Amino acid sequence: MKKKDIRRYCFIAVLIFVVCIAVRNFSVISGLIKKAFSVSVPLLTGCIIAYIFNIIMTFYEKHYFPKRNSDFIKSSRRPVCTILSFASAGIIIVLISNIIYPELVKAVKLIYDEIPPFFSEVQKFAKTTLKEYPEIQEFIDSFEPDVMSITEKISSGAYDIFDSVISLIGSTVSLIADTVIAIIFALYLLLRKDKLKMDIIRFQKAYLGDKTNRHINHLFETAHETFRNFFVGQFTEGIIIGLLCFIGMLVLRLPYSAMTSTIVGVTSLIPIVGGLFGAVISAFIIFTVNPMQALIFIIFLVILQQIEGNLIYPKVVGSSVGLPGIWVIAAVTVGGGLFKILGMLLGVPVVATAYKLIFEILEKRERLQSVTEEETDEEDEEE
Repeated sequence: MKKKDIRRYCFIAVLIFVVCIAVRNFSVISGLIKKAFSVSVPLLTGCIIAYIFNIIMTFYEKHYFPKRNSDFIKSSRRPVCTILSFASAGIIIVLISNIIYPELVKAVKLIYDEIPPFFSEVQKFAKTTLKEYPEIQEFIDSFEPDVMSITEKISSGAYDIFDSVISLIGSTVSLIADTVIAIIFALYLLLRKDKLKMDIIRFQKAYLGDKTNRHINHLFETAHETFRNFFVGQFTEGIIIGLLCFIGMLVLRLPYSAMTSTIVGVTSLIPIVGGLFGAVISAFIIFTVNPMQALIFIIFLVILQQIEGNLIYPKVVGSSVGLPGIWVIAAVTVGGGLFKILGMLLGVPVVATAYKLIFEILEKRERLQSVTEEETDEEDEEE
């Protein structure tokens, strides 16, 4: 027996043994995997932050004195562009918060003030419409929504939710700590990305063959191109649809134009369901001012989303993602079910990357088959 065959059989035997152990201790192994995943969440989040901010940082690096290569410019390019990328994101977050928060507080206060008059109008309408049903009228007369009594009941139950508040504070502190760790890790990745890239290349050359390296590099290049085009396209589309929504609401004289257009633009970052979610929130807020204007807003937004889906999205994102609509729906559904909003956002580029690679393999196999068939036909003709 050849030495190569002996190694293969030994590998298969070890693999079978490991699989048997894993099956018998599945609960223990799954618990360890969950624990390892929960511990590494800040680092994974840092990787995602670093990847997104690397797109912004690369833009700044291309425009940071591109024609000058002095030692000072070279040494300061990376730190300065990293700071600019985080500063840009911070400014965007502050602007969005300043647009949404005051208008949202105003809308909530308006809802609070309008609840008692709304119920009074409903009672008057029901009394005039349901004269033939005295039992229903008695029930309506007995139903008096008292905001103060509701507030007192909520206050009386404050002691029962004290533990929940403490737990919420602990979760908030943990979330802040994880966020700080993720940002620090992302900064390290951004500042040291060239060194990390060189280390990965050295590792590939030392331990992997040329063919394996080509496959791995092609995989990551395809994934990088898909993710980058997806994120840039989604952000650009969000800005465009937000501006169009703002202009349209100003023309139609609808309330909360700045806040509503911001919500629509931000939620449109999530494919398919994001636009629907933003529309429901915005329509409800406008409904508190004028139900007819809420209906006008819904009609306007439906038309705008049709324009966005058929004209803007294909032009902005285009075929860079290259994923059919049915797979987009599947990616958003499965990703949202597994990882909530993050899964909805990342599901499309992940599935699009797999889709491209699978069809590349399929097309390559089809070309080989066609070549083989042509050679077979030529041999038959010669015979």
